[in-house]
Amino acid sequence: MNRLFQIAIKPLCLLVSLLLLSGCFERHRSTDSLCEANPQLCADTNLNDGQCRLQRTTLIWKRYDVLKNPTDAEKFKELKFTYDYQKCLEYAARIEPTELKERKTNRTRALLSAYDSIKRLNQELADSTDPEIIYYRWSQGDKRALRQFLMLEGTPALETPDMQLALATFYTTNDKEKTVGLLKHALELYNKGEKVKPEIIQSLATIAHQSGDTELAYLWSMIGNELEMQIGSRDKLIAFYPMADQKREAIDQRAGDLAEAIARGKFRASMVQ
Repeated sequence: MNRLFQIAIKPLCLLVSLLLLSGCFERHRSTDSLCEANPQLCADTNLNDGQCRLQRTTLIWKRYDVLKNPTDAEKFKELKFTYDYQKCLEYAARIEPTELKERKTNRTRALLSAYDSIKRLNQELADSTDPEIIYYRWSQGDKRALRQFLMLEGTPALETPDMQLALATFYTTNDKEKTVGLLKHALELYNKGEKVKPEIIQSLATIAHQSGDTELAYLWSMIGNELEMQIGSRDKLIAFYPMADQKREAIDQRAGDLAEAIARGKFRASMVQ
């Protein structure tokens, strides 16, 4: 029985080993081999050029992700990586190579292709219902996207810190109270251990300062420092917001408690009135 089991199991083990090896190869193969197998992903880039290597490699692999999974979310990542690549190429295209003069031509060609890719991706994402993409289109001046984004207010689609921050940017010029509410709600949505966007704390500190509430401005600034956001050194904040030592010590203690609540995902808007 054991002998028959061993004979039967050997081909299965071999098959499993081959599948595992294939999976490892798929995950760890080089960019060169990826380009060889999928030349359309790389043909319009400045291959074999030290300039923009990191941005180029990141973009090529993201294009491969889109090839396998052409969702709006993946295409949006490709768009962002293409912008990064474009910015690098705009600088690199001005550099005169000491050797291989054709490299400058290749960089210019790759830059023009990056512009075309950005235009194409923007067109493909023009009707996306992904909230992050709608916000991006709004930030690019698309008024239709602004209307779409505002219609999502109060729905689960915007119940993330990033989207609450994005929504707050719309109200910041005409409704400070609502802006503060949205920013504090953004803090409520963080889970334990998640990195908090400094813009949220900075905005809360700025609004408090503009409103003349120096104690609240100092509190948010110290919360930012407790979360290692480098809002401003304590010495500078002390000079900027003079107050009695006893009052400052109480605010410092409160800032530490609130920063801990945010870091643990336990913050509630009612904690700061």
